[in-house]
Amino acid sequence: MTHERKNLDQNEVELIITIQPADYQKEMEKAAVRMSERAAIHGFRPGKAPYDVVKQQLGEIKILEEAMQRIVEMNFAAVLREEKLTTVGMPEITIQKAAPGNDFVFKAKVALLPEVKLPDIGTLKVEKKTAEVEEKAVDQVINDLRKMQAKEVIKTGPAKKEDKVVVNMEMFLDKVPVEGGQAPNHQVYLNEDHYIPGFSDQILGLEKDQEKEFSLKFPDTHYQKHLSGKTVDFKIKVKDVFSIEYPELDDEFAKKLGQKSPKELRDLVFKNLTNEAEQKEEQRLEAALLEDLIAKSEFGAIPQVLMDSEKRKMFNELKQSLEERGIEMERYLQDIKKTEKEIHDDFADRATTRVKASLVSRSLAKEHNITVSEEEIDAEGEVIKQAYNNDPQVLENLKRHDVRDTLAVAIQNRKVMSLLKERVLGIKNPNPPTPHVHGENCHHDHEHEHIHEEDATETTPTEDKPKKTTKKKE
Repeated sequence: MTHERKNLDQNEVELIITIQPADYQKEMEKAAVRMSERAAIHGFRPGKAPYDVVKQQLGEIKILEEAMQRIVEMNFAAVLREEKLTTVGMPEITIQKAAPGNDFVFKAKVALLPEVKLPDIGTLKVEKKTAEVEEKAVDQVINDLRKMQAKEVIKTGPAKKEDKVVVNMEMFLDKVPVEGGQAPNHQVYLNEDHYIPGFSDQILGLEKDQEKEFSLKFPDTHYQKHLSGKTVDFKIKVKDVFSIEYPELDDEFAKKLGQKSPKELRDLVFKNLTNEAEQKEEQRLEAALLEDLIAKSEFGAIPQVLMDSEKRKMFNELKQSLEERGIEMERYLQDIKKTEKEIHDDFADRATTRVKASLVSRSLAKEHNITVSEEEIDAEGEVIKQAYNNDPQVLENLKRHDVRDTLAVAIQNRKVMSLLKERVLGIKNPNPPTPHVHGENCHHDHEHEHIHEEDATETTPTEDKPKKTTKKKE
């Protein structure tokens, strides 16, 4: 086997690989066995027909076609090892010559993992802030809890600021009904901000069966671009007015929430809000550390395959977020008057940051010999099993090598972040907690992930996965 290498732009390489007939003959023989197991060869049991018989009955070109994928995979991997190349993404393979008894020639175009020059960790500058909770935040949660147990009672008379009103609403733009702008049971809490500024004020004081027409300007930032910044005409009819009766903040109310008194309830809310504030501060710290680390690192050219993969992930995250709110992607694209390609293009800057975050994490892990053991991967898998109640499909997925590699990356990223916090902030956390693990059935925004995990099937380097350590059985 021989090969030629040509360096391309954007950290890509083109390899022309030539395999002599003697070097791929064994794969031809293995392919013939597989074919004879599937095809009925007269006079022979499945898989037992000699090579020459399979060649005569099925054709040697068919045998080569069967062997082709294995020939390419084995020799491509051998060249990568010889050249000491660490690649990302799937190679672009082009067969240039494939004829039995002749040299087998194929071209492989592949992206290389960019080189990263890390700064001295000691130069990173990030300050930890104290997580504080104001009393008004506690008041807000207590009031929200009271609202959850409030009773709504139909009333007569004009709607007041503390009431709820149900209206039949129609919207018109230039006297034409707005698509999706009809709501026969639109609920309006008059003491809360409406998504259309001024809408609640127009309802205030109306009584049941009263009708009203008015015009309001949609916010410039409204997600439906054909309505954003436009003045829309409204026609409404009040169907019902409800007064809202809130429970008293007393012992009985506190006991319904598992606490003995309002003071205990307030203490619990304060504690929970403090924990949440501390978690947000941790997330801010991680983001700030990565931002400073990326800014002070030097990167080689980032291959387009990495950028495209990251954009696809971001698009899928957006799609999941929209589905949570009951919005179809097709409708969303129509509303904002953009194509999928334009959305992908909009992701360019953020995708670059996320790719760089992944690259610096990988480089730090390699530089500081951060490894991931099989036991750690198994433990991570147990967390996922419990989260999904031992769902059979999840259990099956956890056996896949690519899934285990993805878990290894997640663990490695957490260890890298722990290293940064210890070196920069003096925060020691030798056993970082296992966070929520995102999977196929996870439908929430992933923006809080500060070190992004690469898609195992598209961008995991072939030679630079997290190092796994194993313990010998005694």
